[in-house]
Amino acid sequence: MASELGAEKIIFGEELKVTQIYNLAKLTGLEIIDRFQLILEIFQRRASTKEAKLQIELARWRYELAHAREKVRLAKMGEQPGFMGLGKYEVDVYRETVKRQVSSIQEKLKRVRKTRELHRRRRRKIGFPTVSLAGYTNSGKSTLFKALTGENVPIDRSLFTTLSTTTRVTNLFGEPVLVTDTVGFIDRLPLTLVEAFRSTLEETIFADLILLVVDVSESFDDIERKMKCCLDTLREIGALGVPIFTVLNKIDLLSDEELESKIRKLRKHSSNLIPISALYRRNLDMLKVKMANLLIKHVKSSIIMPISEESLSFLSWIYDHANVFKVAYGKKHLKVSFSARPVIAEKIRHGVKNLGGAFKYEARDLYPQIKS
Repeated sequence: MASELGAEKIIFGEELKVTQIYNLAKLTGLEIIDRFQLILEIFQRRASTKEAKLQIELARWRYELAHAREKVRLAKMGEQPGFMGLGKYEVDVYRETVKRQVSSIQEKLKRVRKTRELHRRRRRKIGFPTVSLAGYTNSGKSTLFKALTGENVPIDRSLFTTLSTTTRVTNLFGEPVLVTDTVGFIDRLPLTLVEAFRSTLEETIFADLILLVVDVSESFDDIERKMKCCLDTLREIGALGVPIFTVLNKIDLLSDEELESKIRKLRKHSSNLIPISALYRRNLDMLKVKMANLLIKHVKSSIIMPISEESLSFLSWIYDHANVFKVAYGKKHLKVSFSARPVIAEKIRHGVKNLGGAFKYEARDLYPQIKS
């Protein structure tokens, strides 16, 4: 088949033993790669940061270390694609060469991780709430990250567009919140790669909230499978103790009936289901209110509205539901400064809008220089 198709490489969707790779290469005269090596190739093409490149190199050399003895033995029997140059090595010499590479990369990663830890400590010291975006690869995490923060990050339909974390600050009802975009999950991610990317994945452990982004436009079986994969990965890195909102993304690709049907079925997996379209910003305000209710106790706000019987009645309602600091009366308008829970602040905002007034969140300094 490979000969008839004029194939240059044969890819298997499962992990192969070194002996299988060697024998298949011998039979076909072509390079053989398995699932692990395919994922590694994609990762290598996608890696843009120093840390991501080092993590991929570490995974590759760890794989070599685990299979060094067998690869050298087979290479001595006759060179095959994927085994070139290994025949000149003695096993012990090659293993030591690989071990040195692994140690060198681990030292470099330690330095990078120290920098990451400094960033993390700095963020903790400032005291801003933190949110991590998690989810299966290509679920729309980076699109949601852009919608929440306004930050331009690489977005396309390819796998593993994000291989390193990006943290930016966003304004959530006047309060600064840090949002982190993380590497996407995948079914049966090889253990070597999980270990290599552990420090990146562990950003989710230190979050106050995880937004688990799910592509709800897919078939229900795919949604369920990918959700299980994500929850298993979060469990493996110890992040299931963090509150999780399941964000059902890409609702613009579904009819209302399809969406409602999927939401009913998914309630057995999560009680915090929030349907959105990150691309078209649908229901983004609803998501922000739910985030704020968990992360922020009170938000400071001020309103200006025309003086009328309706506005005075509404002012009485505000006194009952918020902490009013100051009320200033003018000839035609009154101004109110107050703090309230985010959900109450949102109700006040809508009420003031209906009365022809203006609403303003009193934002704290957002420290836009915080980046990692």
